[in-house]
Amino acid sequence: MKIAIMTSGGDSSGMNPAIKKFVEYSIEKGYQPYFIYEGLEGLIDDKIKKASFKDVSGIISRGGTIIKSSRSKRWYEKTYRKKAFENLQKKGIDAIIVLGGDGSFKALEIFYEEFGIKFMGIPATIDNDIALNDYSIGVDTALNVIRHAIDEIRDTASSFKRAFVIETMGRECGYLALVSAIANGAEMCLIPEAPYNLETLKEKYLKDIKNGRSYFIAIMAEGLNLTNQIKEWFEKEIGFEARSTVLGHIQRGGNPTILERLRAAEFIKTAIDNISQNPNKIVTYYNDKFILRDLKEIVTSKYQLKQELLDLARDLMV
Repeated sequence: MKIAIMTSGGDSSGMNPAIKKFVEYSIEKGYQPYFIYEGLEGLIDDKIKKASFKDVSGIISRGGTIIKSSRSKRWYEKTYRKKAFENLQKKGIDAIIVLGGDGSFKALEIFYEEFGIKFMGIPATIDNDIALNDYSIGVDTALNVIRHAIDEIRDTASSFKRAFVIETMGRECGYLALVSAIANGAEMCLIPEAPYNLETLKEKYLKDIKNGRSYFIAIMAEGLNLTNQIKEWFEKEIGFEARSTVLGHIQRGGNPTILERLRAAEFIKTAIDNISQNPNKIVTYYNDKFILRDLKEIVTSKYQLKQELLDLARDLMV
């Protein structure tokens, strides 16, 4: 059996450890591994090559993806999907593993329905916004990058009487902001999924200042687009000089954490163990277990933050 792997959409740390495990475990199982370079665009342009141990030597500690990624408008035209299928046929490839988000999974599902190429999807997005899935490849490293940034910002915040407003990535999902605020002792956390009350927070902060609080750390989810407004709010309403920091794409990079490398290996092993007899599934990690799901089950379900996390951060919002 010949299996190819591709990374699609936004990159995330943990992809390279997953790629390394893919090659090693495929060979162990007697399969021939292939790389599809540059995601869906590479699949269309026949950037497909056999993979070996040499290709993955030394990559486990690197962020990003050695096989590159892309987003493809051409994929929406069947002519290009047919071309991609012919490229796989020429090499005799039987199945594809894709690391990405639900857009990438939908692309492979259409491909299967049209041409019968088996696939397995593995969530890989720092946004962590896949329904019925608690962990996506890249999340733990992103959280640790944010932790490091907050720790350094706190050093200067505590040296001055200042408020620092820090914006995290995540599109419309507040997972990174929420977990970062809880785990790093922030005083404020605003996310799209939960209501907030600035009047209540103002009253509380003014009391805190009287009791000795000398700086504030506020975490904003980018989906709210409120970072500059909250900075001005601290200055006008709380009376603190304020600074804003947009962390941006540093959250996608970085040395993959131990948990990241472990999860990547577990995701890949589960995918390869099932790709022959139980294909066309998304491997999810839910309630501490790996569960295979149909894509339709995921896309028809609403992603929700765990209530326990929201409860932990309630006093940072209202």
